[in-house]
Amino acid sequence: MTGSRKSADALGEAETIALRVLGFIASTEDLFDVFVNASGVSADHVPTLAEDPEFLAAVLDFLLMDDRWVIDFAKAEGIAPEVVMQARAGLPGGDLPNWT
Repeated sequence: MTGSRKSADALGEAETIALRVLGFIASTEDLFDVFVNASGVSADHVPTLAEDPEFLAAVLDFLLMDDRWVIDFAKAEGIAPEVVMQARAGLPGGDLPNWT
């Protein structure tokens, strides 16, 4: 597999996880309101923004703010919690150092 193909696959997988996170946020009582308020994004614009990798990175950043949210998402999806951080690394800005 060529490097660009591998990168495209990784981006696609990261976007898929981020879309699943967005669905989780939208379906979790009160969490969508917290997301909309924290991001300043209109709820009406979320479907359009969901096509933007930078927005999807912000969705993952939001979920990663709270370990409980990450764990709840991972349980609901039947995946390891680390998958969320791995997906974040595959989206724009994910290669930036984490200073915390």
